[in-house]
Amino acid sequence: MAIENITMPQLGESVTEGTIEKWLVKPGDVVSKYDPLAEVNTDKVNAEVPSSFSGTIKELIAEEGQTLAVGEIVCVIETDAVEAETAEAPVKEEPVAKETPGAPSKSAPAVKRPKEEASGRYSPAVLRLSQENEIDLSLVEGTGRGGRITRKDLQAIIDSGEIPQAKPDSTSTDGTTATGTATETETPKAASKVDVPTMAGDIEIPVTGVRRAIANNMLKSVHEAPHAWMTVEVDVTNLVAYRDSLKNDFKQKEGFNLTYFAFFVKAVSQALKEFPMMNSMWAGDKIIQKKDINISIAVATEDSLFVPVITHADEKTIKGIGRDIQELATKVRTGKLKSSEMQGGTFTVNNTGSFGSVQSMGIINHPQAAILQVESIVKRPVVMDGGMIGVRDMVNLCLSLDHRVLDGLVCGRFLARVKEILENVSAENTSIY
Repeated sequence: MAIENITMPQLGESVTEGTIEKWLVKPGDVVSKYDPLAEVNTDKVNAEVPSSFSGTIKELIAEEGQTLAVGEIVCVIETDAVEAETAEAPVKEEPVAKETPGAPSKSAPAVKRPKEEASGRYSPAVLRLSQENEIDLSLVEGTGRGGRITRKDLQAIIDSGEIPQAKPDSTSTDGTTATGTATETETPKAASKVDVPTMAGDIEIPVTGVRRAIANNMLKSVHEAPHAWMTVEVDVTNLVAYRDSLKNDFKQKEGFNLTYFAFFVKAVSQALKEFPMMNSMWAGDKIIQKKDINISIAVATEDSLFVPVITHADEKTIKGIGRDIQELATKVRTGKLKSSEMQGGTFTVNNTGSFGSVQSMGIINHPQAAILQVESIVKRPVVMDGGMIGVRDMVNLCLSLDHRVLDGLVCGRFLARVKEILENVSAENTSIY
């Protein structure tokens, strides 16, 4: 027999942790390879953790409601030795009892470790959390197997507000540790527990793993990307008339609604093709200009925000984009969205107008370089050519940009082109098929 660990899988390209919502097995249960073990949610998607082996559940390491970093152990399975040797599973982590204290993990990527590492083995999540919050790991007593320090231990310390600080002499003024190794660049840290006075009738709402992940991602974007903003006003009177003339026949023929948003996504994808710098990402020492135009769209549920992706949007018709929007939104709201449908986005278009908003400044979907807010279409009095005043359907397009990647010139030209496309939508020059 052999003991194998099941770890928290990475359920999306930017997902770093997941929350165990519900266990589907208990100790003693016999499972087959690929059987679902637990329901997990992240800021990106709801999914199940599959078993990488056939065997018997020995121990559930994580509790329901607990948030763990990608790669941390969630449960332990006892398998046949032969099955363990041949299992096509990710590189596994050996049981703690077999590890030599201080020895580097063979499966983990190299990371800069604090000097206290010599007294124990820390997971990448523990190292990251300790560095972000300046916790001296040598002063922390672990509650994990064999006294191992877990992410839960550090979170409890952070929530208590009593953080054991690193020794004053452990880091010199030039940013090196006592051993002369350069420390990691400081990263923005989420706010720790704040003492907020409560009154009778106040309701305390626990922060879920999904909400915490959203908060951390937004904080990272704001701290890392220097945001700038730009807004243009667009006259979409002709677009509104054209769409309204088609919507009833379209719904009857295609089975779903022809929305204004599909026209906006199509116009943005066309403009991105003409201004490829807008379809770029910051990569530290270089800028990556993406070939594919994959539009991320924001879809909200009652308590979460998901960002599924319309792939190759520039190659699709308005009808095709409309179908993708409808299908992805349905999957989000029914909990059937796959992690693969959240990946690969290169530019985000957010339909804030669906809530009646007329002007907003979006936070960029890291590591993309920009996000466009499509506001509500409203009727306004507008001065026409010749000085006449008319009532027109107007919409604001609000662009947030990463100033490391983009400048006002290219963004201004990009928005002007989107405006031009939308203002020239008509039955004569626009096909939805």
